[in-house]
Amino acid sequence: MKCLVINLDRSRDRLAHMTAEFASLGVQFERVAAIDAQDRPDLARMPLRVKRKSLLRLTDAEIACLLSHKACWAIIAAGDDDYGAVFEDDIVFSAKAGALLADAGWIPADADIVKLETFFKKTTIARKHVSAGPGFSVSRLHRIHIGTAGYIVSRQAARDLINATEDIGIPVDHVVFNPGLATSSSKTIYQLVPALCVQDQFLGDKAIGLPSLLKSERSDQWAAIGMVKRHKKTGANKIRTEVKRIVEQIFDICRLRQETIIPFDYRGERVRPPHTQRRENAL
Repeated sequence: MKCLVINLDRSRDRLAHMTAEFASLGVQFERVAAIDAQDRPDLARMPLRVKRKSLLRLTDAEIACLLSHKACWAIIAAGDDDYGAVFEDDIVFSAKAGALLADAGWIPADADIVKLETFFKKTTIARKHVSAGPGFSVSRLHRIHIGTAGYIVSRQAARDLINATEDIGIPVDHVVFNPGLATSSSKTIYQLVPALCVQDQFLGDKAIGLPSLLKSERSDQWAAIGMVKRHKKTGANKIRTEVKRIVEQIFDICRLRQETIIPFDYRGERVRPPHTQRRENAL
């Protein structure tokens, strides 16, 4: 299984980081030059034809990110392997990741996509799980779990994603992992438990300092248009949200699904979700 790492030409420090990460696992990787929004002023003029709920246009960096992932999908789609793994260059691996990246035999036969990372947000997976090697298992992913810093995609799914993103307008993590969109709901997606990797920004005091470039640009855009603070929900909206949540919980129980936060083990320790750690520190 080919491992592809998306990396900007100007991010040599991140390439050095990923080289060390893969060396520690004893696994080879192939660098894919990321599309750099700084070198592509045309991205700001690119027509975004896909209708979105958000009032915000994709930032240039988000468009570049999607195009970079499409470059990886093209490599996998044209290759001979049944599956390929795609990584962004700000992740850290679990110490046990090497065995899973060296052999694709653990991947379920019906899998189109396997999410390898955790975003430390609640999501819903099937209670049924299948062993994926010592200490790991895979379960069907049934709710949104954003983030495309680490995932495996089949050759056919890579072709489908390329065709589905001819019109650009939705961030790549929603294209792949938001079941509210046809690009994701039409795929059989699994979640690896615990996660194989996580973005460095979520490691708290263990982080080495690789901030999300997309997050900072999106924050700047929100601030520029005066939308930093979220609008308060009306009473009716709160009621509808709560009713929907209860209905989904009942549905998930009947379908043998569970709501959970996907864990991650780093250097022999279980990494806690950032918001949980903050609460514990305040006590």
